[in-house]
Amino acid sequence: MTHDTTTLDLGPQARVLARLAEGVGDARLADPTPCPDMAVRNLLGHLTGLAIAFRDAARKDLGATTDTSPESTVPDIGPGWREELPKALGELAEAWRAPRAWTGMTRAGGVDLPGEVAGAVVADELVIHGWDLARATGQEYEPDPAALQVAYGLLAASAEEPDRDTGMFGPVVPVPDDAPLLDRAVGLSGRDPGWTRPA
Repeated sequence: MTHDTTTLDLGPQARVLARLAEGVGDARLADPTPCPDMAVRNLLGHLTGLAIAFRDAARKDLGATTDTSPESTVPDIGPGWREELPKALGELAEAWRAPRAWTGMTRAGGVDLPGEVAGAVVADELVIHGWDLARATGQEYEPDPAALQVAYGLLAASAEEPDRDTGMFGPVVPVPDDAPLLDRAVGLSGRDPGWTRPA
């Protein structure tokens, strides 16, 4: 990890995601997403839970929110999700502005990891799931460039790991070296950058 990671402001990417969520009409909630087995509503539910878990991970406030594996249940949204998601994203960004969030050990998804690694993981989650949400709902998407760089670095490092296909990422989808950085990150996350929602 470079020193740059420890100064990453998640605020810009959190705001990008909040704007995307705001643009999701109720009629789109059952639509498919690039995430297997997740409709738009499940992806939104996952993002809400993720924002809360990594907010608490940044605060080192470990407990039920940080101990639960994301694979344990299929996430869903509640009736107040339009207020809950942007609030959770704002609190997430604020929590990661504290320098101590990036130091020492913390936990998220039931996994213990160094603070700076957790910060990189949440940047990656926000960038890639932002792409998922934009593609699934037909919205334009421009991630925060700093968050995209951190996400790409994490994904490129994980692509070298021998057992990576059994973890949180699917098999790498080959993408040309001269493709945009976002497309290369998406490919490394196990998604096809050419995915479009079914007509």
